[in-house]
Amino acid sequence: MSAPRPAAGLSDAAERAGLALMRRADPETAHGLALRALNLRHAAGLSPERGPVTGPGLARRVFGLEFPNPVGIAPGFDKNAVAMEAALAAGPGFMEIGGVTPRPQAGNPRPRLFRLTEDRGVINRFGFNNDGMEAIARRFAAWRDSGAPNAAGIVGVNIGANKDSEDRAADYAAVLTRFAGLASFFTINVSSPNTERLRDLQGRAALDALLAGALEARDRAAPGVPVLVKIAPDLDAQGLADVAEVAMARKLDGIVATNTTLARDGLRSAQAGEAGGLSGQPLFARSTEVLAELSRLTGGSLPLVGVGGVASVDQARAKLEAGASLVQLYSGLVYGGVGLAARIARGLSTG
Repeated sequence: MSAPRPAAGLSDAAERAGLALMRRADPETAHGLALRALNLRHAAGLSPERGPVTGPGLARRVFGLEFPNPVGIAPGFDKNAVAMEAALAAGPGFMEIGGVTPRPQAGNPRPRLFRLTEDRGVINRFGFNNDGMEAIARRFAAWRDSGAPNAAGIVGVNIGANKDSEDRAADYAAVLTRFAGLASFFTINVSSPNTERLRDLQGRAALDALLAGALEARDRAAPGVPVLVKIAPDLDAQGLADVAEVAMARKLDGIVATNTTLARDGLRSAQAGEAGGLSGQPLFARSTEVLAELSRLTGGSLPLVGVGGVASVDQARAKLEAGASLVQLYSGLVYGGVGLAARIARGLSTG
């Protein structure tokens, strides 16, 4: 017999109190503490949910996978696969770990994460800091084999390349191969602004060659597992058209729109001038425009994942109406807590 769920009001109050405390800490330190607190809360049986939120109108089949609800946690929240069970127990329909590179990588010097409280945004310049594919895959496999209630849940792997790699295409293929049999889907991240010249891989010829190699690795090691590509919001009209054409020609399974932006228009926060990628509310309008344009360019034939500034039911619904099949949250969790995914999923239910 499962333990009773804690009262929603108590859980919400505790989450608000925890968020207030963590905002006093350095953002990156606070993020690490939040992951630990999430695991401890789950281990103590205090999670307000026991798994993905379900309800009328929420379930959907996208790129061959059955999602219990369309609201996911974006990569960056759990880079190193240390809180997957607890995160899925908080109510999202899926999550994505990473970005993962072949070799462990320290990333850029700290500080490298900044809250833009007045703008409800976040700037990061992490630089793909992660434990490397071997350590993360072992952790992932142990969880899949654990028999935990959510161990069969939908978890994708966001793939990056090492900063000093001489063959970035080979890096993507290596990580994909290592996570074969573990990942529910793969996302080829060519749009982080924090790894030098990574965004150059979004150019038509480079992207086509990269995706060809990744799909070949998928067909060899993990046949049938969906492969998506994550793009930047800063592409111009021709760049977006090129991405759409390459994705359709290569029969990619989907596009994630979008990563963070280098734009700084209209910001008020004191830290707005920090280098790195901007996410959160300032990104919402542009990322949604890109999403809608990709939907138009692909004729609705390619599943799209809408990311960027989702922090409410209305914003999630706007992404879906713009052409997304699924949405993801990251910066919204900084201000709304991990329970935000469940609240949005419930708000989207037609029941």
